[in-house]
Amino acid sequence: MPIEIAGQTYYRTSEVCTKTGISRATLFRWLKAGILEKSHRDRRGWRMFTEDDLNQIKAEASRVEVEYTSLGCEK
Repeated sequence: MPIEIAGQTYYRTSEVCTKTGISRATLFRWLKAGILEKSHRDRRGWRMFTEDDLNQIKAEASRVEVEYTSLGCEK
């Protein structure tokens, strides 16, 4: 359940993962690698994400990169 603080809606880690379709491990890996901006934290130190953060995570999750590899069919 999202939390509203001073007119801003925040989502917890589990809510973000459910809404974006990514795993908790992926979210934390992206945060650690700097792919995503730092998250906000509540008084307990738990991460909280805004709607803008959620949109950024959704965009990253739906990004597709094409990588060409050899199929090993060369003689």
